[in-house]
Amino acid sequence: MEETKKNLLEVKDLKVSFFTPAGEVKAVDGISYNLGYNEVMGIVGESGSGKSVEAYSIIGLLQKPGKVVGGSITFDGQDLLSFDEEQMRNVRGKDISMIFQNPMTCLNPVYTIGNQLMEALQCHDDKITKEEAWDRAVHMLELVGINNAEKRMTQYPHEHSGGMRQRAMIAMALISEPKLLIADEPTTALDVTIQAQILDVMKDIQKRVNTSIIFITHNLGVVAEVCDKVSVMYAGKIVEQGDVNDIFYNPQHPYTKALLASMPRLDEDGHERLIPIEGTPIDLLNPPQGCNFGPRCKECRKICLSKKPPYADLGNGHISACWLHFMEGAAKKEEA
Repeated sequence: MEETKKNLLEVKDLKVSFFTPAGEVKAVDGISYNLGYNEVMGIVGESGSGKSVEAYSIIGLLQKPGKVVGGSITFDGQDLLSFDEEQMRNVRGKDISMIFQNPMTCLNPVYTIGNQLMEALQCHDDKITKEEAWDRAVHMLELVGINNAEKRMTQYPHEHSGGMRQRAMIAMALISEPKLLIADEPTTALDVTIQAQILDVMKDIQKRVNTSIIFITHNLGVVAEVCDKVSVMYAGKIVEQGDVNDIFYNPQHPYTKALLASMPRLDEDGHERLIPIEGTPIDLLNPPQGCNFGPRCKECRKICLSKKPPYADLGNGHISACWLHFMEGAAKKEEA
């Protein structure tokens, strides 16, 4: 019982920078969150907000010139940032798995689906026999909803549709029954019908395997479908974080509100016009002095352009980084 009370993953003040000839790009700039056992957290935001970069930092696949320059990542009581490459290889795929964005490029075209699934299992368990690995791989394909699994094991990726390849990627990620699954936009390249099927598969498997999931997406509809809590990212920072119901029914940050307003809704009467987020994302080589979202924010005040907003505790784990929550205090600071 005690284990269920602590967090599986704790990310504290994580900072990741890319050192380019043009200067330092702060792709992730001091984000913090906790993920409990058997919990699903969504990370949402526009392209370039740092969602995938923080995921690659957790799993140890951050490519140069990217570098973790601050903060900590604690997984199941272990400091991941202190691990060498061999220790990370022992964790990666076994305790932490990842579903990448594009299954078309992540599966090896010259090996059968079965070979790739079995390899994912055997590289972390040298005691398992080939027959046991085969049976386990067939079982995982059946679990993710692939019919004629025995036949599919002998086929190559090009013989599978996009949706089936994505299911095979999910099966591969879960074959070692990891404690944490990172799903990086796993439904982006699929049509809407297949997206719904993949989400159903992931919800079903999460209940069966009891794994925790970080679900990275720019689609808020997907988050509402599968997540328990949500972190909203903009320009390398978490601007709002909370329970999924708080984020959807009681959003507090202007960026979260703008994201929700730009989504089509089926429960609206008539033909409501979608409201785009005006402006363009900031240049991370030259970030603004104040709030990163300030230049695009309709609620922007003078202080927003000059000082970074602190987090406001809105109760029940709901936080938001916006000066509007401190408007009285902010006004006094402006006068001073």
